[in-house]
Amino acid sequence: MPSSSKTFTPDGIDIEIISILAENARLPVSALASQIGMSAPSITERIKRLEEHGVISRYTIEVNLEKLGFTLTSLVRVKPLPGQLHQLEKRLTAMPACIECDKVTGEDCFIIRLVLRSISDLDEQLNHIVELAETSSAIVKKSPVPRRLPALVRG
Repeated sequence: MPSSSKTFTPDGIDIEIISILAENARLPVSALASQIGMSAPSITERIKRLEEHGVISRYTIEVNLEKLGFTLTSLVRVKPLPGQLHQLEKRLTAMPACIECDKVTGEDCFIIRLVLRSISDLDEQLNHIVELAETSSAIVKKSPVPRRLPALVRG
């Protein structure tokens, strides 16, 4: 359970732990400790503290969706029709092809990321929300900057 403290200032070792775990969350504590030059119990205690403060909230994997047949990704700007905001948000949450949804400022209330097996899947997915919103889609050609941590150490 995250600490109720709103501020937590990680030191250089905490930043190093976060950076290494972001690259490989399955790295054994002993290997992590060896890389950092500390004992495994010290690293374990620091990881526990990072978890308690909510800095580390979960451990996950990265999946190559192309290997699972999702060869296309589409970014879709979604503008709810009048009075449909909450219903639209529920519908987007329930769409399995929607792997990310950001509520944004501006004319469009949402930007969603859909993963698709073919271009015809795009229309099929948008049909789930057509009566609730206007959409504008773009197919992702390449992602030169994949999702990553921001620079944790300024220097």
